[in-house]
Amino acid sequence: MADEMINVSFHGVGTPVGPPRETGEHDYWVGRDAFLSLLDEVQGRDDVRLSFDDGNASDVEIALPALVERGMAADFFVVAGRLGTPGNLDGDGVRALRDAGMRVGTHGMAHRSWRGLDDGQLAAELIEAREAIAEATGSAVDAAALPLGQYDRSVLAALRRLDYRVVYSSDARRARAGAWFQPRYSVRAGDTPRSVREAVLAPPRAQERLRGQLVGLVKRWR
Repeated sequence: MADEMINVSFHGVGTPVGPPRETGEHDYWVGRDAFLSLLDEVQGRDDVRLSFDDGNASDVEIALPALVERGMAADFFVVAGRLGTPGNLDGDGVRALRDAGMRVGTHGMAHRSWRGLDDGQLAAELIEAREAIAEATGSAVDAAALPLGQYDRSVLAALRRLDYRVVYSSDARRARAGAWFQPRYSVRAGDTPRSVREAVLAPPRAQERLRGQLVGLVKRWR
């Protein structure tokens, strides 16, 4: 469909440093050469939008130079509680992203699900994290990526009340251009240009499209 977007999400790029911070984290780290090949695969496609979650230092060390070299832009969603810690972006890093024309958003404070949090915990994730990232970048933050891809109608309602301009999930389906809610496909370790062409860039079959829509509806209304 002409008004569809394909949102493609990366996490760490290169070789992970140290043990995984949470179960399965390293399953989403993409080797440097594979990452560069995947950028070349989608370069020049105006229906593909790239994003990076977690605020790893590799966002600036590997991803940023590769994007700038190719004239590409992306959104970077930072975990505020990790800013300035080993292996993660610091203030200089997020400002480097901003100065290069990249968009910086929030991935919360502690990389935990926002479902089921009490008012104080939710304020830390949706308000305090946004403020910390805005202070680091010197720019307003109005975009969020849902940690662990988890959400429900209460989480989405809170994000709307707080005037987030756009919210990204990891629901592995296509998005409607300009919509407030933007599903994304996550690239995993071992993905190649061929696997991304077949699983992400190829037009989805009718049953895949329907299944994705149903999954989104269940999450929204539970």
